[in-house]
This record gives sequence, structure tokens and C-alpha cells, in this order.
Amino acid sequence: MNLDFTEDEELIRNISRDFLQKELPKDLVRELEDDPKGYSPEVWQKMAELGWMGLIIPEKYGGIDGTFMQLVILLEEMGRACMSGPFFSTIICTAAILDAGSEDQKQTFLPQIAEGKTILALALTEPVPRFDAAGIKLSAKADGDEYTINGTKLFVTDAQAADTLLCVARTSSSENPEEGITVFLVDAQSPGIQINPLVTMSYEHQNEVVFKDVRVPKSNILGEADKGWPVVYRLLQKAIVAKCAEMNGGSDWVVAESVAYAKERVQYGKPIGSYQAIQHYLADMWTDAGLGRRMTYYAAWKIDQGMPLDMEVSMLKAFVSDAYNHCTRMGIQIHGALGTTRDHDMGLYYQRARQAWPLFGDPDFHREKVARLMRI
Repeated sequence: MNLDFTEDEELIRNISRDFLQKELPKDLVRELEDDPKGYSPEVWQKMAELGWMGLIIPEKYGGIDGTFMQLVILLEEMGRACMSGPFFSTIICTAAILDAGSEDQKQTFLPQIAEGKTILALALTEPVPRFDAAGIKLSAKADGDEYTINGTKLFVTDAQAADTLLCVARTSSSENPEEGITVFLVDAQSPGIQINPLVTMSYEHQNEVVFKDVRVPKSNILGEADKGWPVVYRLLQKAIVAKCAEMNGGSDWVVAESVAYAKERVQYGKPIGSYQAIQHYLADMWTDAGLGRRMTYYAAWKIDQGMPLDMEVSMLKAFVSDAYNHCTRMGIQIHGALGTTRDHDMGLYYQRARQAWPLFGDPDFHREKVARLMRI
């Protein structure tokens, strides 16, 4: 196993960093936080022209057939830039279509995604937010050649911008909660769908999505009816690794900015970075950020190799969530009161670290999973 970047991977990192620094300055990030759309259509189209939407899509569907490791590198740069927009939501749903979609579904959706013409959002969590099969209560009842969906999804990121919702529903009851789950591709403009924006700490565009007698054709089932949990489980594994990549990029920015500030800020006649307490803060932050990044690369490598990674994914999410929160908390402390304001860039990362903490399962959820896999 060699985790050194290839020439192509270095190129992706350099191009994406330059692009995001130019096209997504922090002032625009703040504007997009308050924009009802949640993203810039102009920047989105430029990203599509660079091939980012089609990064993991095969060439025959209009993509560039990249690796998951390349996606991780791109998402790391997006996390470093504090990027706003529906790229993450779209790309994890794309992974599910690649994994479980029929040929007709791939022909229909993937070229549109690669061109930046279709945005997707994952409708998974519900009023009791859980990331296991027992948390799926939204009902879908068969009715001829269609299903009728009723219920509510919460914390659906980017639903306000989505053309299609990847909706996880319960289509039959069973003693085993992993049975009777079906994944649907739902037109976000379908009659009966109501999207209500939620106010969140990090100003991310999360939404309540209410389904009332929403009719979806059976042809829009992703995978098989009543057997959708494996599709969701594989999606969650990739989503966790992808989200950790974003968090790692944020941690890297926080560490670099904190080091620079500690060298410049003078207190009692000398830079605060000369004090042992600040040095230890920065050393711990550097260690956490570096370990999180390497753990993420290892998980991405295993995905590309088609290897199982149940244990690694939960270890990763628990560690990186803690690491990002620790780095931003110490970054705030090093910057003092200045870092707590919304006007200072450090606050953007602090808020995102708190928002990412519970996403796809908080650290305690994943530690318990690791313990079960250890047969404790």
C-alpha cells in the first residue's frame, strides 16, 4: 500500500486549491450562507466544466472515471475552503446510483449529473435522527405500478436546491429492521413534497422534507424493493469517508492559520507561539490533523480496492470528528475572542466542526459499533 499522491492526484489538489481560493473567497461563503439557494450557479457550472461532478462517473456516462481517492483529495480542498453548495450531497447520491442503479437509471441520471445539470440530496434521517435501519419509519406503500410515500425527513442537506431526492423508506415491516427498506429516486418537484428550511448553527442549508401522498413509479426504485439497506449501508460508508475528508481539510486550514497567528501575535513582549502552552496546543492540533488525514487516505484506498472497511469507517468517523472539534476549539482559544465572531474566518470552521459532529453518526455511536465489531 502506497499512500503517496500520484501525479494526477497532485494535479487535482493544486488545481482545486487554486480554483477555490479564487472563486470561493470567504466573503462569498458568508453570502451563500444567507442565500436561499445555498450555492452559486456560476461557480457550480465552472466546477462542472472542470469535471468535478463527473469525477467518479465512468467515461461512458460522461464522467472522467476517477478514483475515490481522487474524490477524497478534492473534498479535502473543499473543506479547507469552507465550501458551501450541494456538491457533497450530489456526489454521495451519485455513488449510490453507481453502486445499485439499473442501466436505465445510470443512462438517465449520470450524464446529467456529470454536466452539472442535476443536483441530488439524501433524504435519510427522520425526527428521531438515527443512522441505523431502525431509524427508518417513513412509509412507502405499493399501489399498482407506483408507491405512495408519507412521512417526514429531517436535516436533509441541500434539499432546497435538489432536482432529485434519494429517499430511504420502509416498504414492509419485519422483526429485522434491516429488512423492508427501499431506496427511491424521487423528483423533488413531485406533488405532495414540502421543503421547509431549518436554522442550523453552521448556516448549512438543511431542511425538513414532508412527503404527503407522494407518488413514485416502481421504476424509480434504486436496487430491489424491500432490500435497500445494503445500498444505504454502502452509501453511508462512502459518505463518512467523504465527510472526514472535508473535516480534514478544515483542520489543516485551522492548524496553519493558528501557527501563523501564534508567530505574529505579541503578548508580554514576545510572540504567543513562544509560550509552552500554545506550543503544546499546536503540537496536539498538528498531530490530530495529520493522523485523521492518513486514516482517511487508508479508508479511501480500501474503497478503491473493493475491500471491507466496517471497522475502519467507524474508527475514522469517531477520531476525525473529535480531531476537527479539538482543532477548531484550540484555534478559537489561540485567537481569543476574535475567533468567536462570525466576521472572523475561524468561526466558520468552528461552526462546521460542530455541525459535522453528529452527521452519519456521532463519535459515541461509532465507538459502540467498534466495540461490537470487537465482540465486546
